[in-house]
Amino acid sequence: MNEYGTRIHHNRLPPVDQLVITVLAQNTTDITAERAFQQLKSDFTDWSEVMNASHERIAESISHCGLHNLKAKRIKAILTEIHSRTGGFDLSLLKDMDIEDAKAWLTSLHGVGPKTAAIVLLFSFGLPVIPVDTHVFRITKRLGLIPENTTRERAHILLDQIVTDECMYSFNYNLVQHGRKVCRALKPHCFSCILSNYCEHYQSH
Repeated sequence: MNEYGTRIHHNRLPPVDQLVITVLAQNTTDITAERAFQQLKSDFTDWSEVMNASHERIAESISHCGLHNLKAKRIKAILTEIHSRTGGFDLSLLKDMDIEDAKAWLTSLHGVGPKTAAIVLLFSFGLPVIPVDTHVFRITKRLGLIPENTTRERAHILLDQIVTDECMYSFNYNLVQHGRKVCRALKPHCFSCILSNYCEHYQSH
């Protein structure tokens, strides 16, 4: 917290918007995903129009985003399923659910995994869950917060249990920043790392 600060998330996207932009961000950069998302919002008047469009038209709209054909099909399927279940695109029902039920509801959508579900619940609703992206997964293993053989699915459960609710957003944000700047997958900057004294990976090498 002292190194990266305490983070408070103010600019929350509506949950369907957050869900779509998270799908767009899979296997690409946040900047590219944001551009694709803004283009999609510009090309269509609302999510109903996106749902009713062909996946080819959706793919064309997000064409500068990686895996755009796959993501177009996934977005169309997700929107169709949400509309089928709710009669619209309002996911406010998730906020009143038990968190595990909300996770299960989201992950039952085609193409939505535990990380994407956690991102929606944390970023749109401020609920106490941790999205385990590649940085969080790597660093928490190196620190010894989770066992080395932990799966990503299990990591979500373990980290939700050990991180206090009020710290989850900052914990997630700061680990991502630390992973990008210091604790990289290849050639981590261990000698300048503020966590080296607590890091099992560093102490064992």
